[in-house]
Amino acid sequence: MSKISPCIWYETEAEEAARFYCSLVPNSSIDRVQRAPIDYPGGKAGNVLVVGFTLAGQSFIGLNGGSPATFSTAVSFTIHCEDQAEVDRVWDAILTNGGKANACGWINDRWGVPWQIVPNGFTEMLASTNGEGAKRAMTAMMGMIKLDMAALKKAFDGG
Repeated sequence: MSKISPCIWYETEAEEAARFYCSLVPNSSIDRVQRAPIDYPGGKAGNVLVVGFTLAGQSFIGLNGGSPATFSTAVSFTIHCEDQAEVDRVWDAILTNGGKANACGWINDRWGVPWQIVPNGFTEMLASTNGEGAKRAMTAMMGMIKLDMAALKKAFDGG
């Protein structure tokens, strides 16, 4: 278990969400499912209360809090994708599972949790010493919904 684990609040769907997230990225697993020993606000004894899971080596906790949670982009999770095929696969999985696409590579899953789906190499473009290329890549990204690495690279290179 990591020393620090983000805890994501769900109404009652923590286990379902954790299983979905684990399907998105390698090196992911459900580590434990804890059931409530007593009735609690929003739930009964025996209901799933906490789900410990690992995504790509990072530990998380899913909590069934019994009331709807409000998520914002103030805290989000980034999936760094090896290539455009992985960007497409992860993006499409979230979208077809009830997600909502936003701008600039952001997508909310069906529970409202915000994610950033980022192709490897894009962050390096923005941090590049090629300031004009970084500006062009950033400008291109601002016009996208799902990030397109080929288009970002073309903009970075000045094409």
